[in-house]
Amino acid sequence: MEDKKVLLIVEDDLGLQKQLKWSFEAYQTVIAGNRSEAVAALRRYVPSVITLDLGLPPDAANASEGLKTLQELLDLAPASKIIVVTGNDDRSNAVKAVAMGAYDFYQKPIDIDILNLIIDRAFQLNQLENEHQLLQKQSTEPLVGLIAFCEKMQGLCRTIEKISPTNATVLLLGESGTGKEVLAKAMHGLSDRSTQAFVAVNCAAIPENLLESELFGYEKGAYTGAAQQTKGKIEYAHNGTLFLDEIGDLPILLQSKLLRFLQERTIERIGGRKEIPVDVRIICATHKNLEEQIEKEKFRLDLYYRISEIVINIPALRERDGDAITIATAFLKRYCLLHNKKIKNFSSEAAAAIESYSWPGNIRELENKIKRAVILSDDVNITLHDLELEKSSESAMRVNLKEVRESAEIIAIKKALVHSKNNISNTAKLLGVTRPTLYSLFEKYRIQINE
Repeated sequence: MEDKKVLLIVEDDLGLQKQLKWSFEAYQTVIAGNRSEAVAALRRYVPSVITLDLGLPPDAANASEGLKTLQELLDLAPASKIIVVTGNDDRSNAVKAVAMGAYDFYQKPIDIDILNLIIDRAFQLNQLENEHQLLQKQSTEPLVGLIAFCEKMQGLCRTIEKISPTNATVLLLGESGTGKEVLAKAMHGLSDRSTQAFVAVNCAAIPENLLESELFGYEKGAYTGAAQQTKGKIEYAHNGTLFLDEIGDLPILLQSKLLRFLQERTIERIGGRKEIPVDVRIICATHKNLEEQIEKEKFRLDLYYRISEIVINIPALRERDGDAITIATAFLKRYCLLHNKKIKNFSSEAAAAIESYSWPGNIRELENKIKRAVILSDDVNITLHDLELEKSSESAMRVNLKEVRESAEIIAIKKALVHSKNNISNTAKLLGVTRPTLYSLFEKYRIQINE
């Protein structure tokens, strides 16, 4: 039964109810005898197609009750296809109903075969519209591994999608913990090299005396302890992607050797004399200001030009309106599953604190806070104490009322989406608005959702 398409029949005639239910047993048929029952059934079953008798009591003579019911159903479920059923002398109201937004109308006496054709066509159209909406959403979803709700990050995702299929050298700039490696992996995954290796090297984490051999490899006997020929990270990335993280910390002496590789696309292992061609896509990242490093002569200007064919600035988490609570919820689900915890959500104070905190450590700090809270919490909700955050307080007032109102609406919508798990009906109910109003707000603020 649950796999069947849902058909809601709004009809007050008991005999006709039985006939229609028996005639349309191929669907999950739900019967409602009046407006209140119809609204309740709509909220519960969310039918794709509805048949509505315009002659519902108490005003069967002018069909006003039927039209009121139609308007309420349209407000609650604009995507549902509503077929109005009228008497022979009620054509004007049928035309009015179609003008209001009904899909089609049919006049009594009912011919089951013809009505079945109309209903079947309505289901097909509803399915096509749903598939079209799904394709549109898929084309605007953030990159795999990246949670991005705010407009700024959505635009960044579109840029990543455009440059990923190319071989352009990309420089990712952003504070520590903003997800530079996540973006680098996303670019690799969207490129023609996705089936080949993604090799990451943190230039700040490897001692200077070891970094050259780590990158370029060495020949047997090149130095004491070099017992065998060893490939470097650059060679291992052949035909794939090489991600040089924290390139701003690359020692100045190694910068010249890296520059030569970027120009010639060949390397020489330490102790070797043979030039080895390497085909690799280069992505670099740093949290440092390279222009300042160049002025201090700590970074080569010519190398900067080589690695910055395309520069992407990644915003800090505090600059991504609404993303903190969304990302926090994703981490909560991940670590609850990992640690077999039954925590449901964040307390209201905890959610407010997550949104207002500046997150100097960005997403990495947020993840650590959530992970710790999940492990230590014994409650059904994560609290302020679990997060080790202070209660949110408005320390600064924004003067522009329009700005304040729009910001508040965006935050409220995103919070409601998180709490309702992207269920549109529940989100509208939480916000106290109709579904059409909620869809208008989605369009106004360019909020993408996954129903």
